[in-house]
Amino acid sequence: MHIHKTLALVLLGLSLSAAADLSGVTAEAYEVDAIDLRMPPGVTGIVTFKACEDCKLQTIPVTGATRYVINERNVDVAEFKKRIPGSREAYTTIIHDLESDTITVIDATL
Repeated sequence: MHIHKTLALVLLGLSLSAAADLSGVTAEAYEVDAIDLRMPPGVTGIVTFKACEDCKLQTIPVTGATRYVINERNVDVAEFKKRIPGSREAYTTIIHDLESDTITVIDATL
């Protein structure tokens, strides 16, 4: 009986530590082909993308605080929109802040 209580406490401790690890996740990153990236018409709005060929279309808001990066250089949204969406050469990473449910960074490499 003592072994069962000890085993139960050990398993409970492991499950609590695993749950604690997941609670610290505040952002999700998506690797997206730029050809599958659709930007909003203005500084704020909705970005639409597919994280994979078989994935469903996702729509997540961007704000005035969203950062746009091309080849490790910060750019404004107008330059980003001119060079990246629809590009067959660009590879993008989208950072989705789960707490605010907004995109904080769109980073592209050409």
